[in-house]
Amino acid sequence: MIGYYIHHHGRGHRTRAASIAAHLHGAVTALSSVPVPAGPPFAASMLLDRDDRDGAPEDPTAHGVLHWAPAHDTGLRTRMTQIATWVAATRPSVMIVDVSVEITVFVRLLGVPVVVIAQPGERTDTAHRLAYQMADHIVAAWPQEVYTPDWLRPFATKTTFVGGISRFDGRARPIPAPAREPRVLVLGGAGGSTLSVADVRACADRYPRYRWRALGLPGAAWVDDPWPALGDCDVVVTHAGQNAIADLAVARCPAIVIAQQRPFDEQVATAAALGAGDLAVTVPAWPAMHEWPALIEQARRLGGDQWIRWQTTGAARRAAAVIDRLADRPAARLPPTPDSGLPGPVGIDR
Repeated sequence: MIGYYIHHHGRGHRTRAASIAAHLHGAVTALSSVPVPAGPPFAASMLLDRDDRDGAPEDPTAHGVLHWAPAHDTGLRTRMTQIATWVAATRPSVMIVDVSVEITVFVRLLGVPVVVIAQPGERTDTAHRLAYQMADHIVAAWPQEVYTPDWLRPFATKTTFVGGISRFDGRARPIPAPAREPRVLVLGGAGGSTLSVADVRACADRYPRYRWRALGLPGAAWVDDPWPALGDCDVVVTHAGQNAIADLAVARCPAIVIAQQRPFDEQVATAAALGAGDLAVTVPAWPAMHEWPALIEQARRLGGDQWIRWQTTGAARRAAAVIDRLADRPAARLPPTPDSGLPGPVGIDR
């Protein structure tokens, strides 16, 4: 059995987990504070208790060592008990963590090898260094030649850069049909946005020579599969989340990338790498109204051919191969212990 911890924020962690799990050889259990339906690619799922519902958390950083471990928190105690019970009952060969310093440390202290999915940004704080030091392997879901942060260099011997992981890898690349007016697609995400559909409407009113469409922003439609929309536009305007960028790379869409504010400047770092590598037009904030025509034409001139450097083809398969090698070590093939003395797994769908 392989465990896969999935952070509850947004949908990107779940999407990436499903892409990787689909290529793993062993059965995979998803563990998360958001419901993850059991069924392919997951053999089972465990719904973990939340640890962020107390109104006044006490010492959540454990004196500056961790990110979130509030003292006397019932939810934290329950979720860690759930995980320990599951580990004792199933003896997983490896645990993938995307992402949590606390889960990385806890599971490794239970004797389970851990693969950490790295995040872009400035990860130089004590908690991140601890997680990366304890990890048995690190998977970076971007290409090394485009983005190699200095803080990851000390862990080079146990890091694999697999390229951008997209759920659309393998789908036929969309070819936009000719249109009289250039089409601009503005994409949001489930992780939150400072923008709304009103911002896009204002652009459409000012520049009717472009055909504007918004998806995934507050006030705009949400679609589970934006692939057809990516094939029906000339320029995409989006944030710098890892899944959004990987999807653009698969579709080879000319793009304007606007970094959203996230902890540790995650999207700022990604956007800076894209801009430096001439993969996309990048701007630090929603542009002033007069800037739009020049930016759109700049993106159209740049085109989407450089996206091949984001190395999305086979990225999830490469990540799974790394995990399978760790899971297949002889010590990981021992059978579960039937007499652990602990109750059975909590919340697992079989």
